[in-house]
Amino acid sequence: MTEDVEFIIDESKESMDKAISHLEVELGTLRAGKANPRMLETVMVDYYGTLTPISQVANIGTPDAKTIAIQPWEKTMVEPIERAIINSNLGFAPMNNGEMIRINIPALTEERRITLVKQVHAEGENAKISVRSSRKDANDDIKKLEKDGLSEDEVKTAVEIIQKQTDEYGEKVEQIVKAKEEDIMKI
Repeated sequence: MTEDVEFIIDESKESMDKAISHLEVELGTLRAGKANPRMLETVMVDYYGTLTPISQVANIGTPDAKTIAIQPWEKTMVEPIERAIINSNLGFAPMNNGEMIRINIPALTEERRITLVKQVHAEGENAKISVRSSRKDANDDIKKLEKDGLSEDEVKTAVEIIQKQTDEYGEKVEQIVKAKEEDIMKI
């Protein structure tokens, strides 16, 4: 197999890896009824005029399954962190005791669970679309190489390898979505 073909296959695999990583990040922010510090990954805090991820200005922990505790490294950051959580539209009601912030995670209703499962499936579908898009880009690049003189056998082999990758990554997406769905529906 030529170096160009191997490069296209590796590039395709890397792109599919990114789709899986993005899916895991997106699903990590969905709450499944139990506290998880990853729920706050998208929250940005105004830290002396710069928007900074909350994890870079405070320790985030889960003392129990229903509580997230946020301990700012500077006492002056309690108010900005609280404001950032409220403005993040995550649906949390932070409680500030002057030194730290606590967030109680309410139990999910059946209706909310069903809505979250729909969100999970939508994110999974987006990941599959990204994987298929990577396949299409790789196949287009292979076709260009064919026009430049790549043999039919090499083209066929490369297309088969890319399809096999696509199938594997599609299966990974299914497994991740299924695991998250089970996590959400578990009471």
